[in-house]
Amino acid sequence: MTDATFALGIDLGTTNSALASVPMADKTGSPQPLAIPQTVAPGETMAENLLPSFLYMSAEAERAPGAFALPWRETNEQVVGTYARKQGAATPDRLISSAKSWLSYSGIDRREQVLPWQAPEGIPKISPLEASAQYLAHLGAAWDAAHPESPLSQQDVVLTVPASFDAAARDLTVEAASQIGLKDNLRLLEEPQAALYAWLADKGDAWRDELSVGDTILVCDIGGGTTDFSLISVQEEEGVLQLERVAVGDHILLGGDNMDLALAYSVSAKLEQKGKRLDDWQMRGLVHACRAAKESLLADESRDTFPLAIASRGSRLMGGTIRTELTRPELEATLLEGFFPDVDASARPQVPRRMGLTTLGLPYASDAAVTRHLAAFLARSQSTDGMTYPTTVLFNGGVTRSPVIRNRILKVLEAWATADGAQGPKVLAGGDPDLAVSRGAAFYAQARQQGGLRIKGGTARSYYIGVERNQMAVPGIPPKLDALCIAPFGMEEGTEVHLSDPFGLYVGEPVSFRFFGSSERQEDPVGAVVDPAQLAEVAPIETTLDGEEGSVVHVRLHARVSEVGTLEISAVDVDSERRWKLSFDVRVE
Repeated sequence: MTDATFALGIDLGTTNSALASVPMADKTGSPQPLAIPQTVAPGETMAENLLPSFLYMSAEAERAPGAFALPWRETNEQVVGTYARKQGAATPDRLISSAKSWLSYSGIDRREQVLPWQAPEGIPKISPLEASAQYLAHLGAAWDAAHPESPLSQQDVVLTVPASFDAAARDLTVEAASQIGLKDNLRLLEEPQAALYAWLADKGDAWRDELSVGDTILVCDIGGGTTDFSLISVQEEEGVLQLERVAVGDHILLGGDNMDLALAYSVSAKLEQKGKRLDDWQMRGLVHACRAAKESLLADESRDTFPLAIASRGSRLMGGTIRTELTRPELEATLLEGFFPDVDASARPQVPRRMGLTTLGLPYASDAAVTRHLAAFLARSQSTDGMTYPTTVLFNGGVTRSPVIRNRILKVLEAWATADGAQGPKVLAGGDPDLAVSRGAAFYAQARQQGGLRIKGGTARSYYIGVERNQMAVPGIPPKLDALCIAPFGMEEGTEVHLSDPFGLYVGEPVSFRFFGSSERQEDPVGAVVDPAQLAEVAPIETTLDGEEGSVVHVRLHARVSEVGTLEISAVDVDSERRWKLSFDVRVE
């Protein structure tokens, strides 16, 4: 948007969300966070730079007049933010958390009312899409209340997503944003890139003094629910330093939430030694209490202990409260040895033998060791000359606040590099890791309008469409399926590619389209034919395309990366130019 007054960046995080802005006309200004009003106790609001990404489904008895009032809303049955997180620790059945992870999970219908997950009868539920939209609505209302002369819908907005989000998850994120009026003024940006943009904003022109041609930046983003790795290379073009994102890791559901659970198990074991056994309900409350303890101890190095209170149920609530504490040595031992072990570069995530049955839920990482996932990522990203080790590291995400954790990751990276005759990485000192993504997104929004520095990126995966071979029927043998590259890795926003070969498209009857992706196959050109077994399947499409029933239309395939950053696939009739758009299905049959 050329007439926007502000450039806005929104970090829709798994654990915390944030909004930052910079005046579009201010070429030297630094993006600043928005103080977000939110309920902190019944009848009490406070403005904080972070909005905890938690939603509490309040009971009718809790809704006294004005209990959850906000500056822009008198009544509110669903509470977002600090109080939601706090109250959810005491009543976990009514708490929605990790909505972002649910939004990216293809194992459920993400428009179905399934959250809070496995809540008992009588507690209202909403969809992951609606939960995400509510977080965005809260941020938007807070902005509009603070800037009534410059409403959100009229500003240039950049919304961040994990680099590992597939096309369907990106589409859903855009859909959630559209529910609060963000459409033509919206773009998506990968979170690791946003973190680096924040560093660039803080450094100004001096960033070129800290980086050199040939440097490889590892953006290590460890947040509440996910771990994201990206590699960004420093290149030279016509004597000017340029940045390009060259590798993206998998979408790893591993982060602070896992650490909270591990800490809860550690505390529970300590209590059992004293003869105090917790039930499932109390354990869920303990997990949320451990989250608060972890965040407090990581944020304040001078603090050595954090008190924990686990409520009981029944008539003797206060008398049944169990009190204990989490100490700094317990915290660091649990996190370092469990999540950041000192492993060799050859280490890979361990996949234990599974039981035949499991409860349904998010596809969490089977191995909690972040360092093993990092080793696997760097191995997949190696050049033809062997392993490429990062020369610099930019930490992001609330978990990396801890100097102990940062130092452990650096120690492991240095050991890998020196064992192979390379140098260990240096650290790019950044600002607040909880605010970097929103600030970087705002800086990027401004840079787009003013022609400032941009990180080359494009699609984080190569995308493929399944094409069934036309062959004679053989009993019990389905036709062979080929995967055709329709969008190569790094395809830039606003560009379109066309496949020259025609295909037959069935119209007028139910059909299925299968799609695949790969973050590793970066050299496949448009039209390359690949064995689907080498790829990861993403969102299928089950649809009936308009046309004469059972007829076959000769079409050519087109793929476009929109300005927003989503992938659009179309089949175009070679004779009439009629176009069928293939929209990603986010439902599970």
